[in-house]
Amino acid sequence: MPEMNTITTETELTVRYAETDAQGIVHHANYLVWFEEGRSDFLRQLGLNYTDFEKAGFYIVVAEATSRYKAPCFYEEKLTIETTLSNLRGKMLKFSYRVLDSERNIRAEGETVHVVIGRDRRPVKLPDNFYEALSGND
Repeated sequence: MPEMNTITTETELTVRYAETDAQGIVHHANYLVWFEEGRSDFLRQLGLNYTDFEKAGFYIVVAEATSRYKAPCFYEEKLTIETTLSNLRGKMLKFSYRVLDSERNIRAEGETVHVVIGRDRRPVKLPDNFYEALSGND
């Protein structure tokens, strides 16, 4: 397969009140939700939707997720979720994320590792057409 071109997208969001805790700081669990939003928007920006994979009988499941918190985020703050497909090989995809404030300071970083499975829930190689679209070799 051809070498992967690194693709990075940006997704803008505003912190909602429901995402904060009693101290007015974003609760740590919300970063994974933001990573998912960044990943979904990543696909949309490439002209794909997760439902395209499902209709073709492929599911991309989370096998691992990590987060590193650098500084807190607060209600109504404008943030950018930077999403990069950092590794793509056969049955595995790895995304890297950075949560940036309006001055481009890193508030959090993280990664998710995904395994491609078929309808039978067994790992399966990503079809060439999806691989090419994700690798920027379309």
